[in-house]
Parts: sequence; C-alpha cells; structure tokens
Amino acid sequence: MAGLGTVIKSFKRVFWISNLMELFERWAWYGFYNALALYLTLSRDTGALGFTQAQKGLIMGTGSMLLYFLPLITGAIADKIGYKKVLILSFTMYVMGYFMMGHFQTYGTIFFAYIFLATAGAFFKPIVSAMIAKTTTAETSSIGFGIFYMMINVGGFIGPFVSGLLYKINWNYVFWMSMITIAINYIFVFFFFREPGREKNTASLGKNIVQALQNILVTLSNWRYVIFLVIMILFWTAFNQLYYSFPVFLDDWVDLDKLGILLGMEPGQLTAVTLTSLDAFFIILLQLIISSIAMRFKPLQAMMTGIMILAGGLFFMFTSQHAWVVIFGILVFAIGEMASSPKFTEYVGRIAPPDKKALYMGTSFLPIAAGHFLAGILSGKLYAGISEKFTLLTREIAARGISMPEISAGFTQNDYVHRAQEIFGMNSTELNRYLWDHYHPSHIWILFSGIAVFASILLFFYDRFILKGRVANDHT
Repeated sequence: MAGLGTVIKSFKRVFWISNLMELFERWAWYGFYNALALYLTLSRDTGALGFTQAQKGLIMGTGSMLLYFLPLITGAIADKIGYKKVLILSFTMYVMGYFMMGHFQTYGTIFFAYIFLATAGAFFKPIVSAMIAKTTTAETSSIGFGIFYMMINVGGFIGPFVSGLLYKINWNYVFWMSMITIAINYIFVFFFFREPGREKNTASLGKNIVQALQNILVTLSNWRYVIFLVIMILFWTAFNQLYYSFPVFLDDWVDLDKLGILLGMEPGQLTAVTLTSLDAFFIILLQLIISSIAMRFKPLQAMMTGIMILAGGLFFMFTSQHAWVVIFGILVFAIGEMASSPKFTEYVGRIAPPDKKALYMGTSFLPIAAGHFLAGILSGKLYAGISEKFTLLTREIAARGISMPEISAGFTQNDYVHRAQEIFGMNSTELNRYLWDHYHPSHIWILFSGIAVFASILLFFYDRFILKGRVANDHT
C-alpha cells in the first residue's frame, strides 16, 4: 500500500480545488448557521429579529430538512446539465440568500429566504461529494475523504469563531462575512475548476428527476434498512440541538463573561456562537485518535457507544451555568459525534448491495433531513416552555398578577426583562439565578439526552433481534 506522502501527491488539482470550495462554503454556512437561532430570537433592539422559539424551530427545521432532502433531486440535475453550471448557480443563490437573510425582517420573508438559502446548499452538497469520489481510488479514498472531512471542520470552526465576534458589533457583519466568503469560490470555479468527464445522459431532465425518486422507493423496499434509518432519525434529532437549542440556552443562562475575563477578553466578547465553534475545533484535534479507536469496533457497536457518549455531552451542555462545565460537555459531545457520525456513513456503505451503493448513500440523507425537522419542532414551543428565559419570566410575571405591555417595536424583549428587574428589585444576575432555581430550565437535558439514549438502545435491539447476527453485507 502506498505511503501517505505518495497518496497525497497523487491527488490532482481538481481534488484540492474541490476541498478549498468546501472549506469556504462551510466557513460561510456555519458562520451564519451557528448564529441563526440567536439571530431569529434575540430582542429586536440588538439588531436581531425577535421571533418566538416556535417560529425559529419551524424556519430552521423546514429549511434544513430541505437542505438534506433536495440533493436526491439536485444531484440528478447536476449530472444532467454539468457540475460547473450548477456550482455557479449555487454560489449565486448563496450570495442572494445571505443578503436576503440580513435584510428581510418579517417572518414570511425570512422563511422564504432561508428555504432559498437551503436550496443553494442542496445544489452544492452532492457535487462536491461526487468530486471527491471521482478524484479518489479504492486505495486513496480513505485519505481523500479524511482530508475532505477535515476541510468541513476547519470551515465549521473558523466561521462561527469569526461570526461570534462580529454579531455583537453588528448583525449585518455576519451576513457580509458569509457573502464574501462564499463569493471567493467564484475564483475557484471560474479559473481553476475542471469538470471530470460525465457519462452521456440522453434522458430529459424530468425523466432524470423521476428516476431519482423511483430509486428512493427501490432502496426503501429493504425493510430492515428502513428500520435502521428510522432509528437514526432520533440520533440526528438529538445531535442537531447543538444548533437549534444550545446557542439560545448558552445566551440565556451561562455566564460567559467570567471565562472571557480569565482569557483576557472584554465582557461580551466571548459569545455563545464562539463557544459552539469548539465542537469543530475538538474534531480537528481528535478525529484521527477517535477514528483509530472506533475502527476496532463494528460500525453498529461504535454508533451505539458514540451516541451514548453524545448523550452524556448533552447532559453537561444543558445542566450548568458554568462555562467550563459547558465546554467539557462540548468536548464529550464532539467525541460522541466523532465515534458515531462517520460510522453511520460507513455502515450504510457496507450494507448496500454492490450495484446499489450510490442509491443507499443517497437515501442516507433522509434521516438527517427528518432529524432536522424534528429538532426544529422540539426546539420550538417545547424548549421555550421548559428552558427559555423570556418565556419563564413571562410565566413568573403572570403568576404574580403583574400587568406588562405587549412586545412591540417600541417595547422589546429586553425592555420587558429590564422592567421585570425593576419590579422584582433584582439585577440581571439575580434574576437569572431566581428563574434558574425556581423553574429548572436545565431539565431540558432529560429530553435531549433521553432521545439519544433511546436511539442507542434501539440500535442494540435492532442488532440483536432484527439483524440476528447477519454480517453487514447480508442485509437483505
């Protein structure tokens, strides 16, 4: 087998260009996406939109669901009309989408803008994965996809880290950062990208799309595979709370200023968005170590263990007001993610019949899509009723029989909180502590960790009673 240096030298220019495009696309996306829950829900006087948690959950859940479902169709479009044309279309839609997200204000227009943005991502996603597959061989694919996964996490770290510094200054800077970063990819696609040869396709675009949908039904005729995908919906539902609920929880309850001061930062400089970027940072540092351990276990065993570890991470992330405890939780969560998420892809590849691997890999996005939608629902009214500080405060105000003005452009969520502090005779820290002690918002961990634990238990029973000792490639 060729050495690492020989393999790296064997990759052609288009491989590295594809990886660079992925890095900048992820930088733009996660820089925006990790901050999205806060942008949608924070008080309007901060430059955010002041939507409810339910509105946030429906926007993020629906759009992100389409982001992972549409590649089943957009991949067929790219195969028909060409990768380069679709990449240009994707980047153009991205720029327009980020611009709309930063300038639209109403619920309906923001909902449209996010779906538009998710569609841009759905055009990009299948192309770059296909490019890595086309430019690697059986001997070089492991290293090639390892580099690709690294680029995803480098972008996933840099984007939120930067946007975490920017949004406290002005929310518009976050969207301009994403617009500029994604626009850099125009340079790569126009001047350096060389499309590999595609098989000649004489069928019409409509027939290609219909065939793609029919392929989904063929793959889902395998009932054991369908059960596996349904179980994995639970995993992705729990996992996605990293984006849907965790930034809001951090911003509401965790004192980041104490840690920021210890790190030599000014109050307010260490933000919830910056902290969420640590998930990608830990993956960059530890992925090779965790992967080397996980490779000793069967994929299902690694997934079960990884999901249980991820559940432990959610426990620490949602049960403390101390930043160091939360950071430890992110580390545990990242370890669980590294042990389970890559094994999910590996397992699907193993169980797929040789002539249907592409079909199976395509349908593996279905539980991710469904998991996003359910994550959005859980992070809406349910999360607000258990853990959102503003909702709990309104409940306390109502319990005391106090009359307060309705939230409006002239009386924001922050105005409401400040009025409550005056009425209660408490400062911000005292009010936080009072609500934390009386309403126990940390109990949300029971729901999120419980979903992950349930998924792990179901995988155990699936392996024991559905597969009944079948080897991975005997999944018929």
